[in-house]
Amino acid sequence: MPTTESPNQQHSELDLYSVEKLIDVFVEDQLNAVYAVQASSAQIAQAVAASVPRMELGGRLIYVGAGTSGRLGVLDSVELQPTFSWPIERAVGLLAGGHSAMFVAVEGAEDDALQGALDIEANAVSELDVVLLLAASGSTPYVMGALHAAKEKGALTVGIVNNINTPLALLAEIGIVLETGSELISGSTRLKAGTAQKIALNSFSSALMIRLNKTYGNLMVDLKPNNAKLHLRAIHLTMLACDCDASTANNMLHECDFEIKVAIVALQKNESISAAKKRLAEANGNVRLALKL
Repeated sequence: MPTTESPNQQHSELDLYSVEKLIDVFVEDQLNAVYAVQASSAQIAQAVAASVPRMELGGRLIYVGAGTSGRLGVLDSVELQPTFSWPIERAVGLLAGGHSAMFVAVEGAEDDALQGALDIEANAVSELDVVLLLAASGSTPYVMGALHAAKEKGALTVGIVNNINTPLALLAEIGIVLETGSELISGSTRLKAGTAQKIALNSFSSALMIRLNKTYGNLMVDLKPNNAKLHLRAIHLTMLACDCDASTANNMLHECDFEIKVAIVALQKNESISAAKKRLAEANGNVRLALKL
């Protein structure tokens, strides 16, 4: 039996705990998610390094999963566009049961290995793509079907699991094992197993975007300010990067259609928008390098 399905021996009388103790033990148990991800940091870094060349050639991130794991994959995929201006079509979430399963559980869908393969085929996965396959158990049929199909297409496959010695981790090109152990509520992998997957995905995609020149230092300089909050953030980021006042930052951002990278280079180099864009193009979008040219 996978450890994520095994009852937690330390809390066999969980239903007798006070509300205060319940909250304490649930929060404390989440720490194990952090430790599990830390133990797998080398494999996550390996996945980032292997993904960069494919992304530079126009490849996509394809997230595959069922239930909680699948929803976490979808969540990571949709957050890349507003955070890093990553093209929507280059972050694809494949969830067992389809789009409706994001909101209403379709538990039986995870047993359909053929559909997993068909979804890979329908999305024209190629050798340029990186397929992130998530399954706490490490053996979910839908995900395994997608794995085999993705491997046949030559895609980079990254398996993210919460149990050791499982097919997904062993057969994927890169296996990331987040060994979180048994859950406080046996089998409820929406708890620390899910937390560990979320941390791993955050770490993977954020590190990948940094390697793709989506930040300047630790500033989020490639976001699309499509609401009031992000509009103010763009101004603040430009102020921080250029040590200028809000009026100067706002004026420059308006001139360059709120392309923060362009505003930073134009202000720091005291040059035109067109010259700043040319500099950034020569530096492949790397602000730090553009400023040195």
